[in-house]
Amino acid sequence: MTRPTGTRAATAAGFEVHRTPSSLAALEDGWRDLVAAVPGSSYFTTPDWVLGSWEAMDTPHTAEVAVWTAPGGRVEAVVPLMRVRERLHPRVPLPVTCWTLLGSGSDAADHGLFPVLPHRRAEVRAWLRERVGRGSLWLPAMDREADPGLLLPGTHRLARATCPRLAVGPGIDVGSRRFRKDVGRYERRLTESGISLRWVPPHEMTDKVIDTVLRLHRARQDVKGTTTAFGPRRRGFHLRLQERAAPGRGPAALLAERDGSAVGAVYGFLWQKTFAYYNGGWDAAYARMSLGSVLVYRAIAEVAELGVDTFDFLRGAEPYKYRPFGAQDRHDEQWLRPRSPTALLAGTALWLHHRSRG
Repeated sequence: MTRPTGTRAATAAGFEVHRTPSSLAALEDGWRDLVAAVPGSSYFTTPDWVLGSWEAMDTPHTAEVAVWTAPGGRVEAVVPLMRVRERLHPRVPLPVTCWTLLGSGSDAADHGLFPVLPHRRAEVRAWLRERVGRGSLWLPAMDREADPGLLLPGTHRLARATCPRLAVGPGIDVGSRRFRKDVGRYERRLTESGISLRWVPPHEMTDKVIDTVLRLHRARQDVKGTTTAFGPRRRGFHLRLQERAAPGRGPAALLAERDGSAVGAVYGFLWQKTFAYYNGGWDAAYARMSLGSVLVYRAIAEVAELGVDTFDFLRGAEPYKYRPFGAQDRHDEQWLRPRSPTALLAGTALWLHHRSRG
């Protein structure tokens, strides 16, 4: 396939390939409407996330977004791609050159898919096959409900990731009766010590709040002796999410504050009727008062009041998600279409790694 030059290449009526985020500005609302209409879609497939990640890249990558539109301008399919050279897993030290979803990777996006209306499926699959060509294609976290008809021949599932979810809403009790009683006691103790809770919706999110969440997350990781990708290097990315936020859509946080300073936070993303709990942290001095449990419990109650019906804990089968909160398993899947000896070797090693862990 001949690669067009320029930032945007029109290849057919109603089909364009965009190679800069700015060239997609006029299509962002239509893209959001498309994502909202596709089953299994999430905030991680919206232009907010994908273009924010593109704009905040700290290393150069080949990236592009193919868009199919109807004659009236309605967006009917979006395929965001990025060409990278990186490890498929930290424990598999073999860098692989491959195509992948733009917006996945260092920012740990879950629930990936290509938002495509059914009547565009054949066109998208044919274009994707031609565009990727002889290259490898790695899809690190595809929603299990993603359209299987868009997978290319030779694509194999390597692993699945557990992404617990909790149904919330009027009349739905979270956790056991004993747990709810305990949370009430914990919260009274926190209130007596001068701590109050404050919800920050997407349209009120600020860089100061994001900096606070990053600080508290780092403090929590220091206590645990672990690290995550959610750190100062990704601050610019989260600021871009904030810039695209609107009422009911984007980054939101529940803060625990004392004397005007935050001592705990739950941070995530609102999209449609789902809140995706992305990260957070709290001052270790309040761990004995169960501040973490109170924050998550109250965040669940807060978003339920906003009309959310799913609290998504995202990837990871940490015990607290099941007991006391009672989440149920949902899975993302990792797929690879290897087209080089290195990709095949790395994919096999990754498959064996996950298989050994059960």
